[in-house]
Amino acid sequence: MLVEWLDIIAPAWIAGSLLALLSAPLGCLVLWRRMSFFADALAHGTLFGVALAALLQLPFGVGIALVSVMVVIGLMWLEDERLPSDAILAVVSVSMLCLGLLTLTHLTQMQANVLGYLFGNLLEVGWSDLPILSACVALGIGFLIYIWRQQVILATHTDLAQVSGINATRQRLFFMGVLAGFCALALQAVGSLLISGLLILPALTARLWAHSPKQMVIFSVILAQLAVTGGVWGSVLFDIQTGLAIVLGLAIAFFMAFIVSRAS
Repeated sequence: MLVEWLDIIAPAWIAGSLLALLSAPLGCLVLWRRMSFFADALAHGTLFGVALAALLQLPFGVGIALVSVMVVIGLMWLEDERLPSDAILAVVSVSMLCLGLLTLTHLTQMQANVLGYLFGNLLEVGWSDLPILSACVALGIGFLIYIWRQQVILATHTDLAQVSGINATRQRLFFMGVLAGFCALALQAVGSLLISGLLILPALTARLWAHSPKQMVIFSVILAQLAVTGGVWGSVLFDIQTGLAIVLGLAIAFFMAFIVSRAS
């Protein structure tokens, strides 16, 4: 019996742990660069990307990539001194969500899968999915390491970045590309609505206790791994959605850490 359970749970557990290795440092950069709303817009855009791919009979990755490019171009076009940037991002985010839901439920034959795309279904990951996921995560981490120094400088010392000759526009596009790739990978794990939670919550909790960027990344990785482990096993024990269990665990950890930090 235990072997049968492990055959279902183990691939999901490994997949979630792999995603946590990428989500934790990426979430730290999202916080440092103050791009949480942008991450949310991209996360919601993945839903429309899946719907668009299904409608045009394209691979899901192609649809998500197309929508990610559309989001970036749309945000550049919508830049206006009269409009707050966070409000624009909120509009784009909710628009992507509505377009995705509308397309999935009315224009494709994927109505039955809507909940899975909204909240994820990590337990559907099989052993055959792990090699591709591992390669994609390794590629994402490798590229993140390559751009890490420039990204941190841009987030913390804008003047130093200019003096160092760092191309801010190119680095922003690099960062958006990694973020879009992560959203595509995390869609099955936690769904379009919860991707930003998996990204932000570990980094936000770690920020309460960390005294350096390196510590913040390490704490984020540990928290994300614990949340994935607790979420996967908790979803089986309590019969709840895996993505919901993971993100809810992260949210509880944040509020507990916040209360303790305020009391100390």
